[in-house]
Amino acid sequence: MASSMTSPEAHSPEPGQGATASAAEAKTTPKAVPSGRDARLDNAKFILIALVVLGHAIEPLRDYGPAGALYYWIYFFHMPAFILISGYLSRSFDGSSNRVEKLVLSVAVPYLIFWTIHQAIYFVDRGGPPDSLSVLKPTWTLWFLVALFLWRLSVPIWKRLRWPVLIAVVISMFGATASLGETLSMGRVVSFLPFFVLGLSLRREHFAYLDRLWVRILSVLVLGVTAVLAVPISGHLSRDWLFWKESLTDRDIDPLMPSFGIRLAFMALALVMTVAVLALTPKQRTWFTALGSYTLYVYLGHSVVLILLKTTPWYDSVDGMTGVAVTSALALALTLLLCAPWVRAGMRWAVEPQLTWFLRQDPAPREPGGAGNGDGGARDREKAGV
Repeated sequence: MASSMTSPEAHSPEPGQGATASAAEAKTTPKAVPSGRDARLDNAKFILIALVVLGHAIEPLRDYGPAGALYYWIYFFHMPAFILISGYLSRSFDGSSNRVEKLVLSVAVPYLIFWTIHQAIYFVDRGGPPDSLSVLKPTWTLWFLVALFLWRLSVPIWKRLRWPVLIAVVISMFGATASLGETLSMGRVVSFLPFFVLGLSLRREHFAYLDRLWVRILSVLVLGVTAVLAVPISGHLSRDWLFWKESLTDRDIDPLMPSFGIRLAFMALALVMTVAVLALTPKQRTWFTALGSYTLYVYLGHSVVLILLKTTPWYDSVDGMTGVAVTSALALALTLLLCAPWVRAGMRWAVEPQLTWFLRQDPAPREPGGAGNGDGGARDREKAGV
């Protein structure tokens, strides 16, 4: 995730990108980076997915002060940053049948597979079915795949608008005044929309500003100040502001205008921290650059592992700084483990399912002179991704 910035086609459709690594790419060695990929984005993808796993791993420990502050600091920006990168890497989506087919196979089908896995674990742990078995209600982390699917389908619309980011912000703010419920995670789809559209509006030259010295210095200050601010904020502000899914009318703030101000403040905070993280992310190849290709494996795989871990006595047996340190180390180890070639090979059936039978095949176009059934027809089917 050549030049300083690559085209979206060169990247995988993973969390924050919207596409999985191809089977051929998945077989590359950890030090081999596919040509045409941007090292800064791949580095950022790995850093962000590691923070996702860390945030989810320490969530049950957040009542402990330092763990709560770290949890809040991560949640200030990690998903907005992923979503912004996702928007940038979605610029080539044009709504064509090939693009929609890839979207269905790389996002919708893995969603259905892991939704089933999550529900199966819940069923065994609870000794019975959950309150709802609607596939339209994402389980835990799977909301992102639903949002990504809907955002990508809307790309052609945003490309036609003159002020897409401003319109997305307005939709996000006014959409937050309605209780959208859990169906399709519409609360988060609408709330995070500006970050996706902003990424969609970025161009390669915009990232050149990240290399300026004053931007890097300010980025260090931003991350340092926000880390300090996370301490009092974690003790006085509801976590609901970090999840971006509940209606502003459900807050204990009246009248509504202060809620608008807080939402805009969190939006600005997430954007500033995203810029800071990208500015401080190495743009050269590192030991973890190639691992940025496999963030969907980590995103989907870690959710299963942590759901299972929560059914064990682990979180009842660890506490304090030692518990946070050990759990954090395990989170990083889990991130690296899920990037391992043998683990990816075992998960490929679920993360990169090749269910082409699931889709209807379009008839091959007839060539002039009625030569539509020969080799030309075969080539047409191949180009269609069949």
